[in-house]
Amino acid sequence: MCAATAGYRNRSVLVIEHTNKLGRKILMSGGGRCNFTNIHNSPANFLSDNPHFCKSALSRYPAAQFIELVERHGIEFHEKTLGQLFCNESSREILQLLLTECEWAGVETRTETRVESIEHQNPGFRLVTSSGEVFCTSVVIATGGLSIPNGGATGFAYEIAHQFGLEVNETRAALVPFTLQPADLEYLKPLSGVSHPISVSCNGKTFREALLFTHRGLSGPAILQISSYWHPGDEIEINLFPDMELFEWLKQQRESRPKAELQTVLSTLMSKRVVQALCEHWQFAGHMADQSNKVLTRLADQLQHWRIKPSGTEGYRTAEVTLGGIKTGEVSSKTFEANKVPGLFFIGECLDVTGHLGGHNFQWAWASGVAAGQVA
Repeated sequence: MCAATAGYRNRSVLVIEHTNKLGRKILMSGGGRCNFTNIHNSPANFLSDNPHFCKSALSRYPAAQFIELVERHGIEFHEKTLGQLFCNESSREILQLLLTECEWAGVETRTETRVESIEHQNPGFRLVTSSGEVFCTSVVIATGGLSIPNGGATGFAYEIAHQFGLEVNETRAALVPFTLQPADLEYLKPLSGVSHPISVSCNGKTFREALLFTHRGLSGPAILQISSYWHPGDEIEINLFPDMELFEWLKQQRESRPKAELQTVLSTLMSKRVVQALCEHWQFAGHMADQSNKVLTRLADQLQHWRIKPSGTEGYRTAEVTLGGIKTGEVSSKTFEANKVPGLFFIGECLDVTGHLGGHNFQWAWASGVAAGQVA
């Protein structure tokens, strides 16, 4: 987006990519269909050291403008839950859109080329690359964060920021599955592949989407979302029935189905495998008629306030984004130019701006790219 925007201003633009293929993360995203934006995108969907930083770029290039671009290229798409937009066919359509725009804008691309050093001259920059020297007036760093290293991710942006004296906030994996303590994994691992709608809370933030049990721990959209707010040692609280007055429902079931087994009754609400695993672990059993109000209260509390402490996350290997990054106070929120280094720009995920799951991080990439491309 940045390259095409600059190219349409008649700037001479060279895109340098260290892998053998442009847009690998785009191709991998959304299960191969690319969740390219979100119709509800707003600054409220981002975490940052400065929650106001993203407002300017997002307001100047909102989701509606990227959707218009997608439509102009004849790409068919559909909305999934919570405003998430996906290609009907393939994420390759979004990559081809960007490549076509770059071609129309006269942008040159160079793959399998490493940037070995960047030297700030006065004016401009001297880049030493694996394919020779490049002299330019502006450099835009759009290399992302550390997430999904097999997609080409590196810490290059942070290295360049440090080189030029920009402060970088601590980074960690975000939108990432949790791993569990051995004791918890022992009774939950057999549930691998089972999904259930939940709400999950941590550090004052709550998300309502699906939970997915895995052979390593917990995943699914709700878990990925809350992982951005979790810190090592924190507990998360899971409500398996966020829309129910569960205690009252259990009392009604005891009255109407006194001879039914407790697990049989709960299995009308969720997977039998989950019911069996949780009831055995928490030691709930017997006929409904045998369950006192005290027992049903304790059961409802366990199911709706299930507190569990992850042992960690799966890390950058499976994380969708990197939390933290280059401190937003180091760059202009309007142009993304480094305050200390005229002509040096940082955009996208390498900055300390992290979106929620659901297309928000792509929208940040588009918006910040356009903002920088208008001036670089």
